[in-house]
Amino acid sequence: MITLQRPGALSTLPPLSLYVHLPWCLRKCPYCDFNSHEPNAALSAGSAGAGHLSAQTEARYLDALRADLESALPQIWGRRVHTVFIGGGTPSLFSPDRIDQLLSDLRARLPLEADAEITMEANPGTFETDRFKAFRQAGINRLSIGVQSFDDAKLRALGRVHNRAQAVAAVEEAQACFDTFNLDLMYALPGQSAADLEADIQQALALEPPHLSLYHLTLEPNTRFATQPPKGLPDEDTAFDMLDHLIERTTAAGLQRYEVSAYARPGHQCAHNLNYWQFGDYLGIGAGAHSKISFPDRIVRQVRWREPAAYMDKAAQGLACSNEQEVPLKSRAFEFMMNALRLKDGFELLRFSERTGLTLASIQQPLAEAEAKGLLARDLARAWPTDKGFDFLNDLQALFLQD
Repeated sequence: MITLQRPGALSTLPPLSLYVHLPWCLRKCPYCDFNSHEPNAALSAGSAGAGHLSAQTEARYLDALRADLESALPQIWGRRVHTVFIGGGTPSLFSPDRIDQLLSDLRARLPLEADAEITMEANPGTFETDRFKAFRQAGINRLSIGVQSFDDAKLRALGRVHNRAQAVAAVEEAQACFDTFNLDLMYALPGQSAADLEADIQQALALEPPHLSLYHLTLEPNTRFATQPPKGLPDEDTAFDMLDHLIERTTAAGLQRYEVSAYARPGHQCAHNLNYWQFGDYLGIGAGAHSKISFPDRIVRQVRWREPAAYMDKAAQGLACSNEQEVPLKSRAFEFMMNALRLKDGFELLRFSERTGLTLASIQQPLAEAEAKGLLARDLARAWPTDKGFDFLNDLQALFLQD
């Protein structure tokens, strides 16, 4: 008997991750287009000049996260969660006790893998002695620290609330408390010279981070920098030279580039982000969080209510999701490539079919075109971007767009 499979049907579901969005920051950075909000009255003064959310705000938001998760559970029944990422905003504004409560709530409702990677973003401006240690004791096992620069003048230009000394102290505390952590660094900053760049990367590498993320400062729409661009931004050619220098320095220090912006020592790649880039599934809870969830017959994307107050109200009513759309068949190849081609090692050809429900024949033409242009290489098992493909990634990905 021949069984006919519906076009686009998935024979197996991909790994599942959980993303939790905590939306508040001490101050909105002028370059940031993430869903982050200054808490105003919700913020109360903390010790050592740091800020914390009020206990009432923390408690109400955690109630909303619980309600959101419980409403979403039927979509992921029976699926184990491999990674958790708590992002923002500035999650480290929440007290360690609340983070402990959050993780307990998650474990009570989800089948987390015993060795699940659990990452939390933290900013040096919310750093206090022993605070990172308390996060570790709560169950966080990977920290991602938003340093951006070790130059006080550059930090002021970026609107950051911390200074160089706080950044170094925060990373040193992370070293003492965590087996693995990430350090975020930005380049092509206002007025940044080659010497400034070298000073930043030298300081970053001196702290021996197991993982380093390097981001080009870009002027994103709907940010203050988009309407009021800072003066002295390096031109495009200079920015390319800066990136080449950063790659050379990180490689010499034993950090291998495994994704467009990510560099890691062996064994320290970010499992959560790898699941994104391999077109895995993720449930996103919290204000403005996004989800991608696969079912045997469809793939859906969801968005939560963006404004924290509206999100908390809607979540209490079981209506945290503001929008849900099915990913059409004609968009799946492009969406897959938007993620997978960010990886230095590219993707397994069979994984494309497994994650999209499409045949390899459906992408033979763009694969061949990309190969002919020198943007992509492949063998019988894998396809991966060349160095040229990494430099012109948007052009490479665009080849997989369908009208």
